[in-house]
Amino acid sequence: MNELNLFHGPNAGYALELYERYLQDPDSVDPDTRALFARWSPTEDGAKPGANTESTLYGINFKPGANTEPTLYGLDVTRIVAAARLIRYIRELGHLDAHINPLNSEPPGDPGLRLDTHGLTEADLAALPAHIVRGPLVAGAHNALEGVNKLREVYSGSIGYETDHIQAFEERAWIREAAEDRRFFYGFDAEHKQDLLERLTEVEMFERFLHQTFVGQKRFSLEGCDLLILMLDSIIRNAATSGTHEVVIGMAHRGRLNVLAHIIGQDYKTIMSLFNASNRDDGASAGSKGTLGWTGDVKYHLGARRAYRESGVEQMPLTLAPNPSHLEYVNPVVVGRARAAQDQRNRIGQLQQDKHASLPILMHGDAAFPGQGVVAETLNLSNLKGYSVGGAIHIIINNQIGFTTEPCDSRSTLYASDLAKGFEIPIFHVNADDVEACIAVARMAHAYREKFRKDVLIDLVGYRRWGHNEGDEPAFTQPLLYDRITNHPTVREQWARKLQREGAATEAEANQITANIRERLQQALREAEGKLPEFIERTKDKPIAMPPVPNPPPVLIDHLQELNESLLARPKGFIPNQKLDRMLQRRLTTFEQGGPIDWGHAEALAFATILARGTPIRLTGQDSERGTFSQRHLVLHDIVTGEGYIPHQALPQSQASFAIYDSPLSENAVLGFEYGYSMHAPNTLVLWEAQFGDFANGAQVFIDQFIASGRAKWDQTPSLVLLLPNGYEGQGPEHSSGRLERFLQLSAADNIRVVNCTTAAQYFHLLRRHAFTLQDIPRPLIVMTPKSLLRHPLASSTLKELTNGQFFPVLPPPDSPPAQTVNRLILCSGKVYIDLISSGELNDVEGITVARIEELYPFPIQELKALLATFTNLHEIVWLQEEPRNMGGWCYMNPRLREILETAIPVYYCGRPESASPAEGSLSQHIVEQARILHEAVHGVFEDEKMLSLY
Repeated sequence: MNELNLFHGPNAGYALELYERYLQDPDSVDPDTRALFARWSPTEDGAKPGANTESTLYGINFKPGANTEPTLYGLDVTRIVAAARLIRYIRELGHLDAHINPLNSEPPGDPGLRLDTHGLTEADLAALPAHIVRGPLVAGAHNALEGVNKLREVYSGSIGYETDHIQAFEERAWIREAAEDRRFFYGFDAEHKQDLLERLTEVEMFERFLHQTFVGQKRFSLEGCDLLILMLDSIIRNAATSGTHEVVIGMAHRGRLNVLAHIIGQDYKTIMSLFNASNRDDGASAGSKGTLGWTGDVKYHLGARRAYRESGVEQMPLTLAPNPSHLEYVNPVVVGRARAAQDQRNRIGQLQQDKHASLPILMHGDAAFPGQGVVAETLNLSNLKGYSVGGAIHIIINNQIGFTTEPCDSRSTLYASDLAKGFEIPIFHVNADDVEACIAVARMAHAYREKFRKDVLIDLVGYRRWGHNEGDEPAFTQPLLYDRITNHPTVREQWARKLQREGAATEAEANQITANIRERLQQALREAEGKLPEFIERTKDKPIAMPPVPNPPPVLIDHLQELNESLLARPKGFIPNQKLDRMLQRRLTTFEQGGPIDWGHAEALAFATILARGTPIRLTGQDSERGTFSQRHLVLHDIVTGEGYIPHQALPQSQASFAIYDSPLSENAVLGFEYGYSMHAPNTLVLWEAQFGDFANGAQVFIDQFIASGRAKWDQTPSLVLLLPNGYEGQGPEHSSGRLERFLQLSAADNIRVVNCTTAAQYFHLLRRHAFTLQDIPRPLIVMTPKSLLRHPLASSTLKELTNGQFFPVLPPPDSPPAQTVNRLILCSGKVYIDLISSGELNDVEGITVARIEELYPFPIQELKALLATFTNLHEIVWLQEEPRNMGGWCYMNPRLREILETAIPVYYCGRPESASPAEGSLSQHIVEQARILHEAVHGVFEDEKMLSLY
């Protein structure tokens, strides 16, 4: 037998790598292997190993040569090891030599990819057998030199593969084998190549036609990365044929109009109507409706949805999510939508997930991907049980520039994609001028995601044909780059010439394709003349205001008692923490006694009634399973096994799924995820809880751009609930305020609901009311939740208040003196009411009473008018709040109170003075200030003009 055939063994490369490691550091290998190699290596005195020893390691027979160098059956072991090292470097670092830049700049390279670094020549490689290369590339190679050259074609051609950061060997091996056997370079026959030419012509002509027809209008052209559309074609087609039920897409503005036209299938005339609207002088734009409240959005922010019915697929929804100018912020929204499409919420009890049901595709900018933190936060969600979606396909639309900023000034890494390495995501860099390579990596990315259910990233390296927008002059800041771009042929032109050389298409055929598409665009332009944009057409007669929110039917006491008992039942063999369980079991006695029912108990009962009606629930947030203040405990843990038990998932009366997850330490991506989930699951009660309400501003972009304005801009109707612990208790500026004032400032056109409850019963009814109206009157719900009031007796409620009551936007004084004797009405909201009535300030005081505003937006006009009408001798109204004057509810309430007052009753402010910081950092200072405002609200004389609001 020819001993060189032993190189066919699967362990050959491993053995050679071990020998290389041994030469560098003998202690890096195990003792047996070290003893073997010691017989091969030079001794300390420089002598060579003997000639009569033969050993076997990992299936390779090692036989020393004569008296010079170690040999392997006549071959120089040093050369074999050097060749093996070079081969490994090419597989691992070949991307550094890959020609992925269509503008022909030299790749960075690496010394490890050069022969001389390893002491090799081409002659050395030619003298070695091809088998040391290993893998499918060995076939047809006569020696190692031919094998190495084939390797370079794969790893340093138009595609660069980065996999060395992935710990799982199976994944690395799959990618290596797929790359080397070129399994995804299939189907490129003459007919398919002609189809690709037509598709490329559609993409290019669309951009050119808009550029020439609507001169100077922004569209954020895709030109330079045109192959994105063909890559999406491939991914979506493969997703559909593999059984995926839905694809959700997210992207910034670059190329969005092309995706709308050629992926989502929005017709050309609809898109052109958006450009026509921008030129109109009658005030119409992509959604402007004047005083009706619909604002619409610019054309390159809009989303759309269609049913995919190609490749034999009956119907697969495609959704392109709308996105503001905040670039990467759509990422978690899309992933949240995808998760909602996977969760089987109609299953009773524990939620079931089908990760094959949906596929999220996210397009990124090369400057935004490393530059915006929401990207890393979203990637961090990828393997968390409450957020995983079985992998997203990421595509960086790499223009090699961010607005006017060079890559060296926008990131500290070589590649725009390097952030993904920290999450062990495989990265495929590809030249945006290579049609077949781009389609192959798109196929490969989808196949990887299907097999491993993990994220995968394609770095589509192209360029930007024009400036940041079409009215921008890029040569001002990048003259050399844009000199190259101006003279660079488009990918369509290159592909057409390639097909002509191959005889797959003639120049006349290519020109005819161009002419046909140009005529389609001209016809669309004629049809778009005078056509209103789709958003205006859809909303022009649609009132933005919604009807009042009704309360659901009351809960029967027997039903509530059954639910309470079921929640406190424990499965056989489950051993909970005894201290905690004793505390929870007291709820049986509390219920039997008719109360008092505290906040956590009321919430648990509300969730149970909602599940019994068939409405699924999803609750997430930092520490939300237990609750920041140890008030919830919806997940119990066995003290012996550590296994969790969720009573709401075992509820016999439940008709829907219940899911609760502790979130990662993030407000930003997590809130975006829940917004997307809520949008995609409109019949689900989705709640996100901040650890403290103060931290919600870590997600301010989602609050401003999506939650508050998404309906006016995009006609989206989420029903997401935000639970924001709020209240001044001496914990400092960052643990006091949920920033009520910011939500009130954002309130307009019936966009959100803002509530500040003071009792457990009010919270109970609020949750039920919101769940009851999820589909009919959906709106985001902002709830300022308590901290110290969670167990406060005055914030607890009776059983009767839960079963016979409803949610009241305004709570009148519970024990008011005769209405005709009241001359000062103190209005307040939230915890400060409990502080006031428990402070003793109202003892033995006549003519003063206190009412609570529980729902601040929509402003409770009728309820307040009814309340004020009962006080016939009212002299003044005092608005009491804990927050500084420039925060809290004052600036919102004051003008609205004045509008509804029929007489000139003054409205005074009582609270902390204006401040840049929400609260005191000292507990003692807080106590003094809190006592002052409570005393002043009752005993203060509001005659000083400075006290009188002139707002």
